[in-house]
Amino acid sequence: MVSPLTHPTHPHDTRLVVLDMAGTTVADGGLVERAFDAAAHHMGVEPGSPEHAEHLAYVRATMGESKISVFRHLFADPGGDPAATEEAAQRANRAFESAYGTLVDDGQVAPVPGARDAIEALQEAGRTVVLTTGFARVTQDAILDALGWRDLVALTLCPADAGGRGRPYPDMVLAALLRTGAADDVAQIAVAGDTSYDMTSGRRSGATVVAGVLTGAHDADRLRTAGATHVLDSVTELPALLGVV
Repeated sequence: MVSPLTHPTHPHDTRLVVLDMAGTTVADGGLVERAFDAAAHHMGVEPGSPEHAEHLAYVRATMGESKISVFRHLFADPGGDPAATEEAAQRANRAFESAYGTLVDDGQVAPVPGARDAIEALQEAGRTVVLTTGFARVTQDAILDALGWRDLVALTLCPADAGGRGRPYPDMVLAALLRTGAADDVAQIAVAGDTSYDMTSGRRSGATVVAGVLTGAHDADRLRTAGATHVLDSVTELPALLGVV
């Protein structure tokens, strides 16, 4: 299922492909929410409480955003002390990353069916592929190791690799361009992800193709509202969209 919008550069001209991980190329089966439960408990938020429900709703609404940014919002200091907010957010994030890492180590992640084949097809056709995430580097590496993807692509990025700002900022996409030198123009970039934050990041970067996929957090309407140029059932449809057959 492809729903194109008009753009001055043809998708076949793209040289750099920036792909999200969880929900786009990696099926994690709701591990974000399970790890959040562990982090919330660590921070004294009781499961079943109104506070927990409010926090979980925010986590769901901000899927795709840098996790440390989410925790800065959820555990902001009531007195407005930035240092206290940062300390609390870092504690929550460490608990989250630890819980997520344990789930990954237990074999709870798998590739989206056909994702590796799609990545390899893009690379064999001369496209440079970069994998990005809103997780910390330690979690990203754990996922890559669990899937045997450590050497699948030349570059993987997390928010810290791009100056600390994750999605919805365009920083990781632009860092991918700067570090790989794979494209001469931002119009030669394609971005794919499963959340509205992926779409916003892609549009802000100037990418020609900003493809939403339906294997993750957000539905087609939300992806289009956030600026998707195309909506795909899966990342497996991306090579054909980019002229790779």
